Amino acid sequence: MTRSSHLQAVPEARPADTAEPPRVVPARHPGRWVAALVVLAALGAVLQSIATNPNFQWSVVGAYFTLPAVLNGLWLTLWLTAVTMVLGFALGTALAVMRLSGNPVLSAVSWLYTWLFRSIPLLVQLLFWFNIGALYPTVSIGPWFALDTVDLIGGTATAVIGLVLHEAAYAGEVVRAGILSVDAGQTEAAQSLGMSRLRVLRRIVLPQAMRAIVPPAGNMLIGTLKGTSIVSVIAVHDLLYSVQLIYNRTYEVIPLLLVATVWYLVVTSILTAGQYYVERHYARGAERELPPTPLQRLRAALKGNR
Repeated sequence: MTRSSHLQAVPEARPADTAEPPRVVPARHPGRWVAALVVLAALGAVLQSIATNPNFQWSVVGAYFTLPAVLNGLWLTLWLTAVTMVLGFALGTALAVMRLSGNPVLSAVSWLYTWLFRSIPLLVQLLFWFNIGALYPTVSIGPWFALDTVDLIGGTATAVIGLVLHEAAYAGEVVRAGILSVDAGQTEAAQSLGMSRLRVLRRIVLPQAMRAIVPPAGNMLIGTLKGTSIVSVIAVHDLLYSVQLIYNRTYEVIPLLLVATVWYLVVTSILTAGQYYVERHYARGAERELPPTPLQRLRAALKGNR
């Protein structure tokens, strides 16, 4: 076999393909632009109508906005909301514990309470408590102490009792759902390490349950703030009842209702911002990196434009 027989033809090297890859063109969505323009045009028309319609009487709104009677009504609204939420969630937590307990009597009583107070409209409950004197004219302790119920339970006390009992029925379910959202295996693992039940509840269950409790609790807080306006039917001087007293004298109904509306919007916006940061606080354990806050996004956008 000769040496030349081992040689093979080598293919010629082909020049590298230098053609540029096709340019990626993002999909265009003309329908989105058209929809956005239509919505912006409609929004602009509504804002222009609100700003230029003389029947809104914005000058009257400004004159009554910080009136002492209105601010006193606003303060009572905020106080009722705070008391209702604190006492309602305290009672609701007790109801949740009773519902989750192994005692069938406590569990049944908790279920019965929740069913009863969620089934009766809040207005009916308030009117019932307002007329409790018809059932129990006096409250007495033996022959030593007796007091008329009418003197004992006034309008504000009636509002607190009715709102708290109604709120507790919903708060109990929110707390119970939050506790049940925590995997039972974590509780068992913590107890196997020798942790007490109270410590397991405080260090393991509650921090995780709060992630499920805070969003509905925030909604309940905002709903309670607005729901306190219903106490005006029993002549409690909340924000709505205060403006009603004023426009019953001046007949400036729309401007006074706008005063209450703007105050509700202001307070609700503050509570919404607070709820966002509370939810963000309890989300730290579930996400490795939290999304930037609106302020952080604004700061980053301003730095990017420099």
